[in-house]
Amino acid sequence: MYVPPHEVVAQATQIGAKKAALSPKDMAVRGFLSASLLGYATALAVYASAQTNSPLVGALIFPVGFVMLSLLGLELVTGNFALLLLPAFQRQIRMGQILRNWVVVYFAHIVGGLFLAYLVYVAWTSGGTHLGDPWVKRLTTIAENKTIAYAQMGVQGLWVAFVKAVLCNWMVTLASFLALASHEVTGKVVAMWLPIFTFFALGFEHSVVNLFLIPAGILMGAPVSVVDWWLWNQIPVTIGNIVGGALFTAGALHWTYAPPRETK
Repeated sequence: MYVPPHEVVAQATQIGAKKAALSPKDMAVRGFLSASLLGYATALAVYASAQTNSPLVGALIFPVGFVMLSLLGLELVTGNFALLLLPAFQRQIRMGQILRNWVVVYFAHIVGGLFLAYLVYVAWTSGGTHLGDPWVKRLTTIAENKTIAYAQMGVQGLWVAFVKAVLCNWMVTLASFLALASHEVTGKVVAMWLPIFTFFALGFEHSVVNLFLIPAGILMGAPVSVVDWWLWNQIPVTIGNIVGGALFTAGALHWTYAPPRETK
């Protein structure tokens, strides 16, 4: 059953308010699981791309991670960059509640991403003794392209990373909303799949994906330092993800579909 846009925005507003009211424990556990599931999906996409020599194949199957975490009702900070702003626009929650969710979930993502990065490193390289498989080489190359390549561009590299992050989270947050456009699981899956496939196929930057991908690449031999990772990718990409979700999804859809706020 199709749910029209104004009802989607109303549902998203209610969901955002509920997410803001979660306990820190629930935010942390759900954030850890989300990052881990996205790490699984990223590893699968890299593996499939290396096996087929087609990045498009990897992009086609990558959305499995977003589908799993969404159907489980987990916490994904990039989606929350839009969802939690809707009740704030209606003055239902305070900025402090928004920041609490974003910070707790983000730190949980760091733990989840690093955890799965280490496990995949052990599994793919036999504990660091076998680094020659094509999917290992592809992953390390991607990690370099997401950090060293930007560093070589200087300030322009920061701008490129930021813009790619804006474009990415415009699609990711749209997927969070489109998941509400159907009452059926099949409809939800298809609706979510489309924008997630789009951003991944176009090579845009997702901060939570990078919390797995870049440290995994470092573990597998990419010549990338922690400073390279955070300065040239994680920080500008996180800021870009916030802008993309807040402006082009939460802001635009609220502006055109949300009911006028009641005044007392």
